[in-house]
Amino acid sequence: MPRQARLDAPGTLHHIILRGIEKCDIFNDEMDKNNFIERMGRLAMETKTVIYAWTLMTNHVHILLRSSDYGLSRYMRRLLTGYAIYFNRRHNRHGHLFQNRYKSIVCEEEPYFLELVRYIHLNPLRAKIVGSTKALEDYAWSGHRILTGKVNNDWQDRDYVLGYFYSKEKEAISLYRKFVEDGAAKGNRPELVGGGLIRSMGGWSSVKASRKDGIGAVGDERILGNSDFVEILLKEAEEKVKQQFVQKKEMPNVEEFIKEKC
Repeated sequence: MPRQARLDAPGTLHHIILRGIEKCDIFNDEMDKNNFIERMGRLAMETKTVIYAWTLMTNHVHILLRSSDYGLSRYMRRLLTGYAIYFNRRHNRHGHLFQNRYKSIVCEEEPYFLELVRYIHLNPLRAKIVGSTKALEDYAWSGHRILTGKVNNDWQDRDYVLGYFYSKEKEAISLYRKFVEDGAAKGNRPELVGGGLIRSMGGWSSVKASRKDGIGAVGDERILGNSDFVEILLKEAEEKVKQQFVQKKEMPNVEEFIKEKC
């Protein structure tokens, strides 16, 4: 079955998950992690890609971002290709470093934005790399400590995230910390790491209940959002493909054009 095209348009919210090929490690030490973070942030500023949350683990990475006019695919290509070249040279290895296709899930903002910020920043706790939510602020490879004010950078949009909690920074940080603590007991949250009807509706039981009540719903593996959101995105994608086809069809044949002019 052919792979579906990625869904993207300027301003689209994406949950990105990238993994090492065959589950191999993509970071061997702090130098590798710092290189990836510097590269991710620099490219975000160059391309006006907005990053809200991120976490580096040993063999995978989570990023919550909003794409720009530059496009998600171009941003990710530069990030992953550049880092893979650096990593292979430094560690004297050859071949692919990442799985051939990173996962990008288009997310409906209103119900999922804060849940994804929290889910991504709780990764080190779920993996038992740190022992408590308080210790997350000492985990250097995550955007969590940027949001809490432990350290600063120029490229993560902390103001937008904290603005969900309160207009004043101190109170917003306190409420954000409480929000993260409350989420620590929720476990792995598989509904947040993919798209599709079952995940968007919170589980198979919800899907069955809706069907029993005669409520139809549309889902897509590339999208985390309600049925209306999915339908709108798919319609926009279809229109985009049609426009590209028409433009391609309207382009003159080069040989005929030259003969005509000559």
